[in-house]
Amino acid sequence: MSSRMMTLSPLDFQEVMERAYRIGELLIGSEEMKRYLESRRRMEQDPEAEAKIASFNRMKEVYEEVQRFGKYHPDYNKVTREIRQKKREMEQVASVAAFKKAEDELDELLYRVSRTIADAVSKSIKVPSNNPLYEMMGGCGSGGCGTGGSCGCSAK
Repeated sequence: MSSRMMTLSPLDFQEVMERAYRIGELLIGSEEMKRYLESRRRMEQDPEAEAKIASFNRMKEVYEEVQRFGKYHPDYNKVTREIRQKKREMEQVASVAAFKKAEDELDELLYRVSRTIADAVSKSIKVPSNNPLYEMMGGCGSGGCGTGGSCGCSAK
């Protein structure tokens, strides 16, 4: 890696930040972002979604209280079953499912952009993702080879 990349002058830093803001503007104008915003608007205006989300959130409060005591709480199994049921009911509402899909697509776009930027700097930089499959693949972002080879990940 060149020493120029290691130490940025204030002018270089400003250029990097300007380009980052430009990338952000491009992302805001993306089809993924448009679908995300539209599906969120539809979900927020859907009375069925509103009711299922409110029901889930009420149960979530009960669940969090039970979680403080874990499996030793007398209602642990019952509340755990009920929260899973409420989540399924909420996710079966069409507008919620469409929002979740759009959210996942936007998240995927953001991950790919972040991964591209990180790879341009170093293949061993970790990029957080909301997709558990990426986390399972390991730190190299290319499948988690686990060898400690050129990608830098290891099987520790």
